[in-house]
Amino acid sequence: MIITILEAHVEADKAIALQEAYRKGTQEGLPPQMTQTFLLQSVTDKTLWQIISVWKSREALDEMRNSGETPAGILMFRAAGAEPKLTIFAVPASAP
Repeated sequence: MIITILEAHVEADKAIALQEAYRKGTQEGLPPQMTQTFLLQSVTDKTLWQIISVWKSREALDEMRNSGETPAGILMFRAAGAEPKLTIFAVPASAP
């Protein structure tokens, strides 16, 4: 399992655009390589947003990244006028 975090500061007046882009981008389901995704807003800094995605494997993430298409999460942030930073995490252990 791999987790990606896209993070950016989104101006307050653009937060609705991000939420709408996320809703539209996920309403028809997730890519087959992804198992879950979350849109998060910091409770201490209302301009800080993250999209956290859980991927089946590193190979699944690489398959999507090598497709040549701009990842949907990046496009969601761009719709809100923000350029996100990507961080990739391996998951060596988890619990239900």
